[in-house]
Amino acid sequence: MVKIILNGTETEVGDDPSMPLLWAIRDLAGATGTKYGCGVGLCGACTVHVDGKAERSCQVTVGDAEGREVTSIEGLDPSGDHRLQAAWRELNVPQCGFCQAGQIMQAASLLAENPKPTDDEILSAMSNNVCRCGCYQRIVAAVRLASTGS
Repeated sequence: MVKIILNGTETEVGDDPSMPLLWAIRDLAGATGTKYGCGVGLCGACTVHVDGKAERSCQVTVGDAEGREVTSIEGLDPSGDHRLQAAWRELNVPQCGFCQAGQIMQAASLLAENPKPTDDEILSAMSNNVCRCGCYQRIVAAVRLASTGS
């Protein structure tokens, strides 16, 4: 049985080490905030943190994640009040919302490494997360707000 530490809890995720982490998180652990988008790591909808770094969960196997700390959107802040989640709400960032968990997880990884990024640094860090609704200006504004607190 493969075990990961999902949102702070040791979690059994089946016995197939080649299973994509995305399916283990969603189907076996029931953390459905992580979304399937493209399945090839290009859109970012499935972004989670593995040992604190943003990773595309469709491209990481449970075998690769075994024994490691995995954080999904549900574990970013149990009450949903991470500074990015608060900024997203304050600025009404999402339109359809499908990609937003991945966007927030990518932004959280950025802010963990660079607490005060410039707009260019935000754009660069977020460039591989696709929003089909085109909410990019609001996403950048929310990351900026979360980084400054104002």
